[in-house]
Amino acid sequence: MINEQAIKSYIRKEFPDVVHVDVTKIGSGVQGSGFLVSMETSLGNKSYVVKGLFPEGLGHDYPSDRASVFLLDLEDYAKLPHHVKAVDVLSELPDGTVKSIGGGKEYYLLMERCEGIDYFNDLKAMVLKKNLDSTDKSKIYSMAAYLAEIHSIKKDSRTLYWRKIRDIIGHGECLMGVFDTYPDGTISYDKMAEIEKLCIDWRACLKTKAARLSQIHGDFHPGNIWFQSDTKFILLDRSRGAWGDPADDITALTMNYIFFSLREHGDLRGACKEGFEMFFSEYLRLSGDSEIFEVLAPFYAFRGAVVANPIFYKDVDEAVRDKIFNFVRNVLKTDSFDFQTTNDYLKP
Repeated sequence: MINEQAIKSYIRKEFPDVVHVDVTKIGSGVQGSGFLVSMETSLGNKSYVVKGLFPEGLGHDYPSDRASVFLLDLEDYAKLPHHVKAVDVLSELPDGTVKSIGGGKEYYLLMERCEGIDYFNDLKAMVLKKNLDSTDKSKIYSMAAYLAEIHSIKKDSRTLYWRKIRDIIGHGECLMGVFDTYPDGTISYDKMAEIEKLCIDWRACLKTKAARLSQIHGDFHPGNIWFQSDTKFILLDRSRGAWGDPADDITALTMNYIFFSLREHGDLRGACKEGFEMFFSEYLRLSGDSEIFEVLAPFYAFRGAVVANPIFYKDVDEAVRDKIFNFVRNVLKTDSFDFQTTNDYLKP
């Protein structure tokens, strides 16, 4: 999905001191693939990462859709502390050449390369523990503190807040778009519609909450959080705009404590339960945002749809998926979420 020769030509043009350049595939995710660009120059070795998006589904169907994602990345990556920096947006032209920004048939994001271990690794270990260890606690505190800090930056824009609520429900990468990628038979259309309708009701409630508009990451899930020490991490893939409700980031992370524990134990228990409750306690203490529990529901619906999706997570059995959707429906039917009684939401 990437024109390696065109990328090499672009690199040689933009970096005149290049002696040799290689392009190798790093791997693929649900949305696209990453490629490592290794350069030998007269001043030493350099490396960058080029990212491309798959041209189907999740709202990326047209070249302009993919361009808009990368152009927003180029603008927003640099604004968020500890986030990897984007260098340029590359446009592939019909003749197979690549140039900087605009006018092409395909788009790639060139960004810095970073090192670290993603937080999924911690969650995989956590499900086997009865209690958190000191490293677990340090990481949870650092994430809660980070989110409380970035969420403290506010913006007065009812339009942007309403857009975020609308996008969480109807964007191609969010609830309805994710549901549209489900293989037939995974969950009935009627059950999908029930969840979507409940979210529409929540949209009406949240329209009065525009004062909550805050700086967010937008996709603060464990695969985008790469720890470099017990307290230091770097973030990847800031998505879907720089402004929204803090609930977007909170649910992106905390849904995974539930999800990982469910797959191993059938409920939320042990270190995962302790981590889930510690995160909420620390975030509440640091942010003072007690209103967060009154707005989480539609964001949890989106994140529940993500982790229950067999396209994203192939090893989720039907019993686990049923409990995830119990959680989603029960949270949507509750005015205020109680993080200390989470297992009650998993019941039919």
